[in-house]
Amino acid sequence: MGPTIGLTLRQRLQTIFSTAVVTSLAWLAIGFVWFQGTPSVDMAVKSDARQTPAAQAVAAPVGTAARAAAEGDASEFRPIPAPAGALIIPVQGVRADQLVDTYTQSRGGGMRVHNAIDIMAPRGTPVLAATGGLVEKLFLSKNGGITIYVRSPDRRTMYYYAHLDRYAPGLAERQTVRQGQLIGFVGSTGDASPDAPHLHFAVNVMQPQEGWWQGQPVDPYPLLRR
Repeated sequence: MGPTIGLTLRQRLQTIFSTAVVTSLAWLAIGFVWFQGTPSVDMAVKSDARQTPAAQAVAAPVGTAARAAAEGDASEFRPIPAPAGALIIPVQGVRADQLVDTYTQSRGGGMRVHNAIDIMAPRGTPVLAATGGLVEKLFLSKNGGITIYVRSPDRRTMYYYAHLDRYAPGLAERQTVRQGQLIGFVGSTGDASPDAPHLHFAVNVMQPQEGWWQGQPVDPYPLLRR
């Protein structure tokens, strides 16, 4: 009985040992496969960051935001294009080399920016249409005095003439004017100094649906100098 019991015990110990070894190997194999198939913490964070809008904004190249703004409704992120077509100087007898760029000067005691060019000339000097278009509005303004708003045929540019002494005879709203046509006369109406008659000339880039009082100003000086 002794040898039989001993053999049986030995066999049992061998079986337990073999089972433990096999089980351990199996768990090691499972762990290895799991480890290989699971991304590291660092990679998981990066992957999650790629899905986060804030992280996308940080990682996006500089030009991406600008392109997105240009495709949307944020026009302040892109330069305002100058209107197409050459302009003539809208005051008769004034040469290009006599023009002074007053676009960024302050007015109203520094309360507002000028956003136009002042073309100095004697009172009564003919004012000509800088380019052809439609007379959209004849308006008497507190600041601008006697004014004219002429819109380009594509409705994307407004040309503004202010401080006029008077309109040209027969000028009316909804009238088409051609480039160089007489539309008014230099004066000092509105808030202009009576001692310094001039034409206040402004150019606004428009959306077709915008009203005559809207738009984004562009500097007329380089448009008249070219």
